[in-house]
Amino acid sequence: MAAFIFAILTFSSLLPFGTLAEQCGRQADGKLRPNEQLCRDSGRGGGLASLISREDFEILLKRRTDHRCAGSFYTYEAFVEAADSFPAFVRTGDNDTRKRELAAFLGQTSQATTDGKYAWGYCFVEQQVTDGTAYCTYSTKWPCVPGKKYFGRGPIQISYNYNYGPAGEAIDVGLLNDPDLVATDPVISFKTALWFWMTERYNKPSCHEVITGQWKPMAADVAANRLPGYGVITNIITGGAECGHGPDERVKDRIGYYQRYCDILGVGLGDNLDCYNQGSFGTLVDVMK
Repeated sequence: MAAFIFAILTFSSLLPFGTLAEQCGRQADGKLRPNEQLCRDSGRGGGLASLISREDFEILLKRRTDHRCAGSFYTYEAFVEAADSFPAFVRTGDNDTRKRELAAFLGQTSQATTDGKYAWGYCFVEQQVTDGTAYCTYSTKWPCVPGKKYFGRGPIQISYNYNYGPAGEAIDVGLLNDPDLVATDPVISFKTALWFWMTERYNKPSCHEVITGQWKPMAADVAANRLPGYGVITNIITGGAECGHGPDERVKDRIGYYQRYCDILGVGLGDNLDCYNQGSFGTLVDVMK
């Protein structure tokens, strides 16, 4: 698959993935600039722009601008800017670990925003099927604002007030009052997905800790077949909705996206890719009240 993709690229795109982007880092006026240290220092954990260029981004998410999609909302510049606010994202471990984290993040978020198989990630910005409810759970800490709806938005389709509230607090944006910002400001949108990715919650590790090899399963995790690997990340995100009841096409698709991105980035997938036989971590709702 990777060989086919590279064969159709123009000469300017034939540079290996991980080649420095044309622009990275930030100037005093907020604009991206070339040759910033994080870009040059990829061997010691440089940022997102040291892993993929704008051209690479277009290859990875090559159909997001299709006429059926709203994916042009998701830009390379917004992704880089948002990632700068999470210093450990794709800066932890060796170069293969960093690439694997990027592939895992794109794999999960692509499935959340897809309109098809494997090349169709980042097609949608907002949840495509809603039942008209506000996606509000009673919480004294993160109370819903009357008239606001907290359905899925952004790369990871963040949903419910108990996620919008702490995400907004973490990135210093009032998302409980204005959840639509996740669907109208691409930097905020990426930041909410990265907040979810980087944040531990209740008895769950962060997705970042799992994919970078920092998470060590407890006895209860081993008993529930939750072992380090991409499958645990699916479990963190979807829980019992997709995990723990045998083969599930949605889980299979998440793996398919991940494999595509790993192939393109030239990195192995690792072990324990599915969550078919994993027990879920349980719910966060009661903890957030």
